[in-house]
Amino acid sequence: MGLNDTPSGERLHIGFFGQRNAGKSSLVNAVTGQELAVVSDRKGTTTDPVYKAMELLPLGPVMIIDTPGYDDSGDLGELRVKKTREILDRTDLAVLVVDAGRGLVSEDRELVDLFQGKKITYLIVFNKEDLMTQAPQADAFYVSALTGRGVHELKERMAALALKAGRDRQERSLVRDLLAPAALAVLVIPIDSAAPRGRIILPQQQVLRDILDGDRMAVCVKESQLQDLLDRLPADPDMVITDSQVFEQVAAIVPDRVPLTSFSILMARYKGFLETAVAGCRQIDRLRDGDRILISEGCTHHRQCDDIGTVKLPRWLRQYTGKDLIIETSSGREFPRDLTSYALVIHCGACMLNPRELKTREGLAVKEGVPFTNYGIAIAHMKGILERSIREVLPFSEA
Repeated sequence: MGLNDTPSGERLHIGFFGQRNAGKSSLVNAVTGQELAVVSDRKGTTTDPVYKAMELLPLGPVMIIDTPGYDDSGDLGELRVKKTREILDRTDLAVLVVDAGRGLVSEDRELVDLFQGKKITYLIVFNKEDLMTQAPQADAFYVSALTGRGVHELKERMAALALKAGRDRQERSLVRDLLAPAALAVLVIPIDSAAPRGRIILPQQQVLRDILDGDRMAVCVKESQLQDLLDRLPADPDMVITDSQVFEQVAAIVPDRVPLTSFSILMARYKGFLETAVAGCRQIDRLRDGDRILISEGCTHHRQCDDIGTVKLPRWLRQYTGKDLIIETSSGREFPRDLTSYALVIHCGACMLNPRELKTREGLAVKEGVPFTNYGIAIAHMKGILERSIREVLPFSEA
């Protein structure tokens, strides 16, 4: 997987914020070395967030976000400001771009308060240094997007700050820390009508890569071939990792002595919400007629006839509970800010969301007392194999 193929959820997100005409888009273009954003002297040229995946040395793959001006006005302007605030939910490093000729204004200070309130690492950059008439402040960072002065130093400063902000993420692994050196894991990957043609889905790719990065071994197999594979192996595999959709079938084949979990459960562990998800799935047993359930996916994709989020999970929930449930769905970056009307939120593994955005969604649910779980854990619970599936990744005392 090349740098351009690095999933957005694995990239540190760097957002450029500031007022209209502060030169945010010009500075983004200078930092990326591309004409990514439209630039004009007219205020409010950037009307929607613009995303650019790139490599920022020495950090590596990042996602650069150019946001609309925070001082935008009118009905549309208020919507743009609202969208800018939402960008903060996925921002690991915020770059506040200030017009050096004007200095900090009230909207800039409001943004700083938001950065601090959300505990976002941030950097204040004074742009348009070439147009300054007064002497620069000794402790301020000045650049000129027009001449390029200070841009290289800005990239180095951004990389250093982003590296610090993302250090915890770099130290995490999906599964290799659960496997001894040279261990063998069997990955059960269904290939059905809902599988993307010509490839396997992202969590499966990421688990396979993590195993190989850790010098462990992996064998990939369809569920229909699992028994034959186990019969051929000279000894038990060290772990079986399955797609949640065939959890029940795989659990019936794999001996109880062999650790068994799912890609979705490993993603919940990797993203840092496994404990919340395990506790949240217990709500399924308490659902009543008329309860509203939100099933949320972090990505958008073409729905197949037997899609897990919109078809299989709703069917399994109704079969398991026997209740008349109201099930709603959301996908991509659309996620309700008000969850008070829901009895339960079931989220995907969030492979396309960075940890900050997923934590924001989890936090909204926890704050409002709404149970929050994920696909794999909900399915394991309904199939009666939850305790087994988290045995190796979460101690029973926490389950």
